[in-house]
Amino acid sequence: MAPSVPALRRLLSCFAGGGNGAPSALEPATKKKNLVFMGSPQEVSASVLGALLDASTATNSSFQVAAIVTQPPSTRDRGRKLMPSAVAQYALDWGFPRDLILTPDRTGDENFLGNFRALNPELCVTAAYGNILPNKFLEIPPYGTVNIHPSLLPLYRGAAPVQRALQDGVKETGVSLAFTVRALDAGPIIACERVEVDDCIKAPELLTFLFDLGSKILIHELPSIFDGSAKLKAKAQDDSKATLAPKLTSDESWLSFDQEAKILHNKVRAFAGWPGTRARIQVIDSNGNPNTLEIKIITTRVSSAYERQGEADEITFVGSAMVIPCAEQSALEVLELQLPGKKVMTARDLRNGLQGQKLRRLI
Repeated sequence: MAPSVPALRRLLSCFAGGGNGAPSALEPATKKKNLVFMGSPQEVSASVLGALLDASTATNSSFQVAAIVTQPPSTRDRGRKLMPSAVAQYALDWGFPRDLILTPDRTGDENFLGNFRALNPELCVTAAYGNILPNKFLEIPPYGTVNIHPSLLPLYRGAAPVQRALQDGVKETGVSLAFTVRALDAGPIIACERVEVDDCIKAPELLTFLFDLGSKILIHELPSIFDGSAKLKAKAQDDSKATLAPKLTSDESWLSFDQEAKILHNKVRAFAGWPGTRARIQVIDSNGNPNTLEIKIITTRVSSAYERQGEADEITFVGSAMVIPCAEQSALEVLELQLPGKKVMTARDLRNGLQGQKLRRLI
């Protein structure tokens, strides 16, 4: 969301020189520390950038956002239009200088590194940037590079920490602020905060919450990073306790009802947003003829008092839920789903549209 006019003026006023009130990449730094932000196309990265821009406009701010690094524009709307990343679009909406939004294909590219050095970057902040940073990049900012990582490191290092944590059904997670080193998410931890995990929260909501919390931790810790005390207090990670959180794949999105309902419910929460979860069921018409139907499972819960009704593979409806029998006498209650080519609907809407047809699960 674009800031108010006074806020926009405060943002632009922190850049000295340049014909448009902002510095070019080759002009000298101001007395404020030069911070470079690096973020991915994800909205959560844009939210961190927004927090930094807000903080940088405060009268007592010790830093300015000197540049933004994000992924190059990509095609959206089925490939018809080339669009900037969420981070770049947020910056442009704020009135951030376009020539200071850098979109390298690789951060190890010598042309990019030359432009990066010319900015006199003193600290880099990454939030879901998504690319491994080479040593020749990490050696440039004197205060280092720090990363907001949505897990309690060394747990869930990797591309999908929130999703894999939810898939595992964790009751507690958190966010860590750590210095970046060449090894994956293995740098010393400056600060972290723990949070309890609700049984029904989905990955997009938890991601948003953790990055918002991480933004607050980052801004609180910036003075210690700039005065050097953060490096002294940062704690090395115990690599022996590290777990990995590999990137999700669309092939993983299928649900198999020969697993317990709790496992499936956690997967639905973890894969919400992308790639989602899919299942195949059978629709049995009045003549007993089966037709296989592929559906997307949107919202679920674990049945607390399941009693089998009908055959072992029969899908029933109880109240507002579609109840699918699973392993170990458990059952998954589907509250929202999506049929091919249709909008998301409730289980009650599906029931009303069956017109006497029955449903069966497929393993």
